[in-house]
Amino acid sequence: MTDRSFNVLFLCTGNSARSILAESILAKDGAGRFRAYSAGSMPKGEVNPLALETLERFGYPIEGLRSKSWDEFEAAGAPQMDFVFTVCDNAAGEVCPIWPGHPLKAHWGIEDPAAVEGTSVQKLTAFATAFRYLKNRIDAFIALPTSKLEASSVRIHLDEIGRSEGATPGA
Repeated sequence: MTDRSFNVLFLCTGNSARSILAESILAKDGAGRFRAYSAGSMPKGEVNPLALETLERFGYPIEGLRSKSWDEFEAAGAPQMDFVFTVCDNAAGEVCPIWPGHPLKAHWGIEDPAAVEGTSVQKLTAFATAFRYLKNRIDAFIALPTSKLEASSVRIHLDEIGRSEGATPGA
């Protein structure tokens, strides 16, 4: 196993729910091996309170989470990404910046829990479902022996993970 940490960026248009959930999950579960970040093409400027509530309920960190633009990761001095995952279909269809270092990219689209209308229980259930799908994907990702696989082989696994349970039709 390598001592190197890998930088991972999760992208979603608003960077308020799915990408935030993914950032926190990877920050905890991949600590030491991965550094997690999230951003959006059109960030909402605030994290969805139900995303924060969901993370706290499942014992994941919320400190330092914020809605931010992907422009921060294009700027001089920004960490160079090894992996970039889109977690919403809109972000997957957008023209993304050219990331320094040519990270491996994959689409892991899931339904937007913030778009669910209904009771507070229905909304919290949608966030818990999104959390579970993202956690399953991240668990599969961190289990990959990235230090021993060639980039093309890793890419195949990343795409397979993106098509796992809960994938949106664009995945």
